[in-house]
Amino acid sequence: MKTPTVAQYTLSRLAQLGIDKIFGVPGDYAFSIDDAVEQVPALEWVASANELNAAYAADGYARVRGAALLTTTYGVGELSAINGVMGSKAHRLPVFHLTGLPSERIQRLGLLTHHNLGDVDYDRFQPISGAAACVSAVLTPDNCIDELERVIREALRQSKPAHIVISEVNGIQPVIGTPVAGKSISEIKRQQSVPQELDAAVAAILKRLAAAKNPVALVTALTSRYGINGMASEFVTKANIPAALTPNDKGVLDESLPQYVGLYAGIWSSSAAVQNAVESADLVLDIGGIIPTELNTGMWTEKLDPGKLISINDNWVRIGTKVFVNTAIDDVLSALIKKVTPLPGKVASAKDLLPLAGNGGDPLSSASFYPRLQRVLKSGDTLVIETGTCMTHLNKMLLPGGVGAEGQGLWGSIGWATPAAFGVAMAKTSGRTWLVTGDGSHQLTLNELAAMGRYGVKPVIFVLNNGLFGVEDVISERGHGYDDLAAVNYHLLPEAFGCKGWISAKVGTVAELEEILAKIESSTGAAYIEVMIPNEESQPLPGNVIDSGYKLLTPSAD
Repeated sequence: MKTPTVAQYTLSRLAQLGIDKIFGVPGDYAFSIDDAVEQVPALEWVASANELNAAYAADGYARVRGAALLTTTYGVGELSAINGVMGSKAHRLPVFHLTGLPSERIQRLGLLTHHNLGDVDYDRFQPISGAAACVSAVLTPDNCIDELERVIREALRQSKPAHIVISEVNGIQPVIGTPVAGKSISEIKRQQSVPQELDAAVAAILKRLAAAKNPVALVTALTSRYGINGMASEFVTKANIPAALTPNDKGVLDESLPQYVGLYAGIWSSSAAVQNAVESADLVLDIGGIIPTELNTGMWTEKLDPGKLISINDNWVRIGTKVFVNTAIDDVLSALIKKVTPLPGKVASAKDLLPLAGNGGDPLSSASFYPRLQRVLKSGDTLVIETGTCMTHLNKMLLPGGVGAEGQGLWGSIGWATPAAFGVAMAKTSGRTWLVTGDGSHQLTLNELAAMGRYGVKPVIFVLNNGLFGVEDVISERGHGYDDLAAVNYHLLPEAFGCKGWISAKVGTVAELEEILAKIESSTGAAYIEVMIPNEESQPLPGNVIDSGYKLLTPSAD
């Protein structure tokens, strides 16, 4: 059997994790990587409109499959992808970012090339790309096998991106050594625990749980990143304790669980009952590590008494002033499931669908759109939520049983959701992918529709058209010219971008929306709907609320 090249081996080894797509934009200096994709049967090349879109798509794919592949060329390509890869780092996603590099022959001769700054500093971009990763490596025939195992292990251990550099000449040369036969990501134990630390942490958690009268659990997206959100659900169910999610964690739990009570975000919680359930609990079990950003906590209005908080992080546990280290989160949950004593009684949970508003020829509004969307989602579907005003509505919306959701509330890069929905759709094997995005966000990355049409994915996309960056008006004030958008006839775009057979429409009344939703429900194909939303909805928050998030005003003397 012919020895694989460095590029072939790298792609084959990464594909063994269960990755079957690689997102990217071709470019010289990365040709050895690009060519190798065609020589690795397990992989399919997915050409994105640009490198940033490719990074967003890889991010979406990794949320479903557990890891993803992204490739860009040297300098211009990798720098274009940085924002997307940084978002994957913030949201703890192992995206393997492969970049090309000019041949060492060019480097040793000191020759000047394009994609550089007119000098011979060829490794200047590696620290930049490396900053978006948790681990990086420059692969050669001699080190490829060993280095790749190190990179894979660290990326999966930390659940963060990895940066891999392969020069164009090394990419076409054969690896030296014995190739490794890897496992799929679901079979890999990603972190190990020190037994005495694990036993002590679990015993301490169980002791506190046994003494609690009204505990509550907050389950975070980190459980999904390590593939153990099902384990978190099992624990919540067996322990029979109320469970809530914060906005960043939407979709992690099945919201039809009897133990699920709703969204917790301080004063922005889905209801006063949810806020009270969390803040009056005598024990709050934080499973995965809550991220206390302003948008995740209602402008830092959360009231979580540190003395009542137990935080189970990826590999450490904190209970008050006690910290237990080297305790893998899957090991902690597994032990808790085996040993926990269920809380008696039935969890009090009031969960209702949004009330239907409007009818017939009434103009559409958020109040009439979201309740109707809620009622057409089905088990197995995934809802992709763009950052913006739609996020404030969708995060509080109760998802039907078996419906997942993906958002980017922490990194918050508008435009992420359209390519991410493409990546999610490419990764899913069943169920629909639904995307809700504002027109401002969508304008940044709508060219990825062409990739959707090319590869035959079938998302259902709602573009909320109010003609402006609505969320900017909400957090500042009305009337700024910089918040106005270029006018686009969005519903005409699918045909222009080669999306054949898509349902496409512009709806402005309740009756039109209901008609198109019925058409979507009776179809298995893709849909792209321009939803007219009045821009008057985007009214500024009160000044004191805005300042609570930005801290610009001089504090009073009181």
